[in-house]
Amino acid sequence: MDDSELRAQLEEHHSVSFGWALSCCGRNPMEAEDILQAAYLKVLNGQARYGGDSQFKTWLFAVIRKTAAEERRRSWLRRLRLSRFSREREGEVQSPTRGDGLEERERRQRLREALARLPRRQQEVLHLVFYQDLTVEEAAGVMGVSLGSARTHYERGKCRLGEWLKRSEHFDER
Repeated sequence: MDDSELRAQLEEHHSVSFGWALSCCGRNPMEAEDILQAAYLKVLNGQARYGGDSQFKTWLFAVIRKTAAEERRRSWLRRLRLSRFSREREGEVQSPTRGDGLEERERRQRLREALARLPRRQQEVLHLVFYQDLTVEEAAGVMGVSLGSARTHYERGKCRLGEWLKRSEHFDER
């Protein structure tokens, strides 16, 4: 694949790639932008090469996931080194948004919280299948796990999420 084809593919998949980067970064848009930029640089500089063994989107999502994991490790090491000198503020609290659809926003927030309670791999496979419209097999390729492992994470994640939603008053059937 030449440089112009590569750029065209990146451009075509940009919006879904950003959604996947958000998922890999705990829904932090600034971090997701950084991860996506780093992944694009890897692709354009030849550090990550598309071999054609899978769909371009599946391969690109794997590059984004690995880039996010590398950044998490680097960030963890930075925090570990800095912890001797100062305490870091853990996460920023966002003020609630006011206006129409407050109940819907609250439902979405509760759903995101429920997803965040799931183990990381269950979160990833559910995001890839439901938000990115990948098959479980394609999600396994992105995640770098076997198909059986991906299926197990998918089923367990769906069951846990379903149980939590049944117990939540915010998701009563109407």
